[in-house]
Amino acid sequence: MSELKKTLYLAGGALVLALLAIATAPRPTTPDAFADRGEPFFPEFEDPNSAATLEVVEFDEETGSAQAFKVANDGGRWTIPSHHDYPADGEDRLARTAAGVLGIHKDDFRSDNVSDHEALRVVDPLDEGVSVLKGRGKRVTLRDRGGAILADFIVGEQPEGRAGFRFVRIPGQKRVYAVRMDVDISTRFGDWIEKDLLKLARADIEKVVVRDYSIDERTGRLDQRDVVTLTKDEEGEWQTDRMRSSQEVDSSKMNPLLTALDDLNIVGVRPKPPGLSASLTRAPGARLTQADVRSLQSRGYYFTYDGQLVSNDGELQVESKSGVLYTLRFGEVVYGTGEAVTAGAEAVEPEGEAGGARGPGENRYLFITADFEPKALPEPPKPSDTAFEQKAESEWTDGDRRNKELLDAHEEWKKKTEEGREQAGELNARFAGWYYVISAADFEKMRVTRRDLVKAKSS
Repeated sequence: MSELKKTLYLAGGALVLALLAIATAPRPTTPDAFADRGEPFFPEFEDPNSAATLEVVEFDEETGSAQAFKVANDGGRWTIPSHHDYPADGEDRLARTAAGVLGIHKDDFRSDNVSDHEALRVVDPLDEGVSVLKGRGKRVTLRDRGGAILADFIVGEQPEGRAGFRFVRIPGQKRVYAVRMDVDISTRFGDWIEKDLLKLARADIEKVVVRDYSIDERTGRLDQRDVVTLTKDEEGEWQTDRMRSSQEVDSSKMNPLLTALDDLNIVGVRPKPPGLSASLTRAPGARLTQADVRSLQSRGYYFTYDGQLVSNDGELQVESKSGVLYTLRFGEVVYGTGEAVTAGAEAVEPEGEAGGARGPGENRYLFITADFEPKALPEPPKPSDTAFEQKAESEWTDGDRRNKELLDAHEEWKKKTEEGREQAGELNARFAGWYYVISAADFEKMRVTRRDLVKAKSS
């Protein structure tokens, strides 16, 4: 064999050995735990507007019970099922929440060990098979209009030193991830409802009447202690009836009252009986039943012997520029915390505290009605004749121009009156179905007396 052939054989053998070495050499491998890193949690969830319900379940470690908050679209109407289907201003917030969920990915693997779930606070709050009370996370579920699950996950603790991240686990799976999250998952009742309860701007308040009275619940007799009428003068300063020249309205009390009316927020709701709601909207044939009366009395509202609806802690009447007259009746104290306040849910006593105190009374029932007060928009004089309408403007006399001004002013009055009646009707229909619960802070600002409101003029 020639030297050339030997060289070729050796070279060929070396090449084969090199290829075998490459083929059999160990390759770097990705552990299974990191194989899905960076993938979206819910790849089939692509349109945030497809989300029709959001349910968030949290676990109360003190009571050992899970508490659910839900927002849903019911036939085009957004409601809060956990709060008696109270109307929710939820579409935009739910879409933002859903868009945030679309953006979460499996950023970093943390653990495949079930024993780590408690420390990372990703124990399922709905898992009744787990005995631990601590370490339970917040379970978030989004569904479409057909009820199909779009996303379902448990949000846990924030990883130490990693702002904007949370531990996340899929229910039924062991694996936990550290996930960058920008999702506003609010379970506060107040975040999902129309915040402007009265739809009343402070600058539009023209008159406030404080009715300071008490009711004898047994006889239905009213003890009217005082009626304080406050009105704005031409300079916008508040005055009250029966005020001496040496006195003035105390702005340190009046301003908080006006601010409370402008910014009035509710912290809870209770549905009124259908018969009571129908009577408040003046529905044909509506009649109050004994059940309706008991419902009122349980919240501090009574009928006097002459049929007047009153409350056990007085009332406030507020008149706006548009002629809407609000009546706010202050009822019983509302005891408890959490859903016991916001929805009237029966309070769950922590273990060992059954039969104890009812909890702090920090809130009040509020009964609101709205009417139109024609006296707020006095009718201006009508034109003496409308002959000018048949003339060219160039032919108008001074009398015609005056009549045109009167007609315009009268038409404007009719328009404002119609708008005021419509607004009052819409508001009353909105208020008719609900007892509201307000905070003690708002109650204290609005429940004032003459002694609070009137002071000696500053020297």
